[in-house]
Amino acid sequence: MVLPIRQQLKYWSIAALVFLAMLWVLGSVMLPFVVGGAIAYFLDPVADRLQRLGLSRVLATAVISLVMLMVAVALVLAVIPTLIAQLTALIDAAPEILRKLQEFLIAQFPQLTDRTSTMRQTLVSIGEAIKAQGGTVAQTLIISALGVFNGVVFMVVVPVVSFYLLLDWDHMVARIDALLPREHAPVLRQLAREIDRVLAAFVRGQLSVCIVLGTFYAVALMLAGLQFGLVVGVIAGTITFIPYVGALVGGVLAIGLALVQFWGDWVAIAIVAGIFALGQFLEGNVVTPRIVGNSVGLHPLWLLFALSAFGALFGFLGLLVAVPVAAALGVLTRFAASQYMASRLYTGKDTPPPDDQEPR
Repeated sequence: MVLPIRQQLKYWSIAALVFLAMLWVLGSVMLPFVVGGAIAYFLDPVADRLQRLGLSRVLATAVISLVMLMVAVALVLAVIPTLIAQLTALIDAAPEILRKLQEFLIAQFPQLTDRTSTMRQTLVSIGEAIKAQGGTVAQTLIISALGVFNGVVFMVVVPVVSFYLLLDWDHMVARIDALLPREHAPVLRQLAREIDRVLAAFVRGQLSVCIVLGTFYAVALMLAGLQFGLVVGVIAGTITFIPYVGALVGGVLAIGLALVQFWGDWVAIAIVAGIFALGQFLEGNVVTPRIVGNSVGLHPLWLLFALSAFGALFGFLGLLVAVPVAAALGVLTRFAASQYMASRLYTGKDTPPPDDQEPR
């Protein structure tokens, strides 16, 4: 006897609630496993390609792990110390930057010399607060950045989890496929393939876009002579996956720093602004179309809503699972819409009309 649709919906709804409850209660515990799973998912096509070249799964996983370890060591030795140094220097320089901003505003708006002016009092209070808390803020930011993933997660848990998940990825997929309800297995496989296509196009593609644009912004800004170009480039590249936000935040930050550093040298300021204009052009016309493509099916507004909702509900872990959940819900919504379009509720007939004919 086939299980009624109402009972099936009840069981799947319970499963969804259990998943959300696990995110809520076990967020900090699940974090390294989610990160390790994301890394394994990202690298699985590389392992499959190495297997097609003749390597065993174990050897392919070992080669990938060794390469990733070498990349991580290179980043730790070459990039991260410079990044932290520039971030600390940027925060330490904040009072001086604000002082120059005050001088510029007073030169442009003489009424700010009035001590009773609300704007003047606000600027003074902000400057004093930054001067008093600058060192503390710098230490807090660095500690927080390093504390998001503690040393144990970075050094032990995430690499181990990603290694074993990558090693057994095909077996786990086959095991999950064997557990699918037999009645709905073909449809669930089709939906899973569509979700994987969307995730592969977005996650793997967008991560590549972030790396390419972050590298471009950092190198170009440092060549332009911007003092904190590496920090700005990393920030802009990291949040590029949020539509327009990466270029906007990075551009405002870079131009603001350029105004302070190159005040009067309008050519240098224009070069900094041109770097972000060129980066935005390359992202929209060259990088994203070639790497991600136009068939992702993940609308920017839907992505922003998912990031906001899951980030507010589940914190950093919510941000990590927001994109996969958004992709899955998008695929399920399109599937539900197609089922509705083919149903009697939509057509009003037992058999839906052909696509090339209008119902009479």
